[in-house]
Amino acid sequence: MYNKIMQVRRNKKLNEEKKKILLKAVGDIIHEKRMERGIGLLLHSYEYDLSSNSLDFVEKGIRDPQLTTIWKIVESFDMSFPEFVEILTKRLPKNFKMSDD
Repeated sequence: MYNKIMQVRRNKKLNEEKKKILLKAVGDIIHEKRMERGIGLLLHSYEYDLSSNSLDFVEKGIRDPQLTTIWKIVESFDMSFPEFVEILTKRLPKNFKMSDD
């Protein structure tokens, strides 16, 4: 029983680490795209009806946004969601998976 509990704890810790990797990659891409446009966070969030706090936290990788929020942010860069996912996939470690088989 003890070994099972320890395994669950290790898996939770591993999943949290993977989540951090994913959120950082998402945030980095969004930040870079905004910088490419040369627009500040407040102005960008205002122009596209986004919460500046949410956008800031997403860019820093400390907020796990809803899919609809990411979609809206991606569209604000005149990108399609599949284009964003392609860039994200290239940024993540090879064979990255959120769960273990």
